[in-house]
Amino acid sequence: MNVVVYREEARQELQQILRFWMERTPDDRQGGFFGRIDGEGRVHPEAPKGLVLNSRILWTFSAAYRVTGNWVYLPMARRAYEYILTYFLDSAYGGAFWSLLADGKPLESRKQVYGLAFCLYGLSEFHRATREPAALDAAISLFRAIEQHSFDGERKGYYEAFTRDWQPLDDLRLSEKDANEQKTMNTHLHVLEGYTNLYRVWPDVLLEQRIKDLLAVFAEHIVNAVTGHLGLFFGEDWGVRSGLISYGHDIEAAWLLQEAAEVIGDGPWLEKTRSLALRLAGVAAEGLDADGGMREGAREKHWWPQAEAMVGFLNAWEVSGEDGWYQRSLDSWAFVKRYIRDPVGGEWYWGVLADHSPMPGEDKAGFWKCPYHNSRACLEIMRRLEEGQQRGWTGDSK
Repeated sequence: MNVVVYREEARQELQQILRFWMERTPDDRQGGFFGRIDGEGRVHPEAPKGLVLNSRILWTFSAAYRVTGNWVYLPMARRAYEYILTYFLDSAYGGAFWSLLADGKPLESRKQVYGLAFCLYGLSEFHRATREPAALDAAISLFRAIEQHSFDGERKGYYEAFTRDWQPLDDLRLSEKDANEQKTMNTHLHVLEGYTNLYRVWPDVLLEQRIKDLLAVFAEHIVNAVTGHLGLFFGEDWGVRSGLISYGHDIEAAWLLQEAAEVIGDGPWLEKTRSLALRLAGVAAEGLDADGGMREGAREKHWWPQAEAMVGFLNAWEVSGEDGWYQRSLDSWAFVKRYIRDPVGGEWYWGVLADHSPMPGEDKAGFWKCPYHNSRACLEIMRRLEEGQQRGWTGDSK
């Protein structure tokens, strides 16, 4: 498949994904968006509304509007923005609530730094798309709250979670699947992602330093010097607390670390992260099966690692010029088209089992199932291949 076809298929897929979210998820009775649509397509109007889902909707439609210029996406972005400002942001203690009841009242008022990072990410993208001053102000406020309460000035990095008024918590976990540890790869990756996007519109000196600090944390602590995989859970002093591997996060970090170095324009870090991008892509490829899909956990293949593989392997092709990486990106996309995309209900399944049947009991939209990974993959494919075409790429060879 040459780059023209791949780019066009990504464009069409973006439209299909966003159509699902525009048509199915707005909650016209209680405001914002429904907290859950199950795998059978049933809406659960009283489901809680999560900060991560709403922040990712905000980022997705802001980015889609900014990149495509299609005005149909702006009302969705503004709907998410206004709902977050009205209901999620905590005017008393700063930060944002982790979850709300369906009617907008706080449900879980804890300050989960992972969620704050995504809220910052979405707000900065809305400002990037619309130049709305209040969105930038809110993003900066979240940055300052994270730095004031979560940053570890002695050992670097960020603590996981706090009570509403920023006191210590016993249970720091994002979900029941996570280990209860002080620091995690996942939170640091998405703090980096949010900070990078904020820097695009607010090139603050402290923000730049924190991005460099985060890159150092990944290079020195999170990327395993022996295996090349990311560690997932850590103690306060960066002692490794888990031997689990996430191929999906390996390939996601492969391009996000490099993106951060590019945005701040730091030459030495760009050189280091380009090297890390290839190493992480290489170890992530260990999770690929013969069908082109990337495993996450046992033999399951979830939606989001496939989306990140599309981007991460394409990035490795851009860095190295080795055509095998481009083929892996295409293989990931082929797997999505064949097994992950729902041809009847729309959007993507949560994932498939070893026999490629959809995983039962999982959401189509929900607390963790969102339009961010797959829409972002489409946007990145579109952007990178368009830029590549301008430089003479064909897809047969660079």
